[in-house]
Amino acid sequence: MDNIIKLIVGLGNPGNEYANTRHNAGADLVNKLARQHSTQLTPDSKFYGLSGRIFIGTADIRLLIPTTFMNLSGKSLSAIAQFYKIPPESILVAHDELDLPPGVARLKMGGGHGGHNGLKDIIKSLGNIKDFARLRIGIDHPGNAKLVSNYVLKKAPANEYQLIEESIDNALRILPLLVDGEWNKAMKELHTQ
Repeated sequence: MDNIIKLIVGLGNPGNEYANTRHNAGADLVNKLARQHSTQLTPDSKFYGLSGRIFIGTADIRLLIPTTFMNLSGKSLSAIAQFYKIPPESILVAHDELDLPPGVARLKMGGGHGGHNGLKDIIKSLGNIKDFARLRIGIDHPGNAKLVSNYVLKKAPANEYQLIEESIDNALRILPLLVDGEWNKAMKELHTQ
């Protein structure tokens, strides 16, 4: 991947009742990244979310946590991407992933939405373009499709939450490689942890 990441978006739902729920793993990653860089994410009505700016090395990175609720994440992402003229291939979307166990984070370039409502709306808002990077944070599957919506909106038990936090930390460690365009190196490092 030649494109350098210029926008990192963390998916989640707004409001205290959703804080630290499985579905907010992406938002948790962006919050943690902002804290590491002593950056305050501030409400921005034109982007329908919380936004901020950090520098990783010399790379100028925009941060975004949509506050539109998960199934309208695309409204927020497309607003900031259009404003700063950031192409889809320079966007990294961090989100919870049912198909991975807690403690595992994986990078993926492009692909479908896999039933994830946040990704579904982002793809739609980008005019059906799927060529953006994803950082998939494992939260595990409840075992039955009917249980998914309730499961993702619950807080994980302490041991599971700790594993999710560890996978977020591992993902944050490889971000400098991503922003330098070292996709394969970042992937290898993250996927062998």
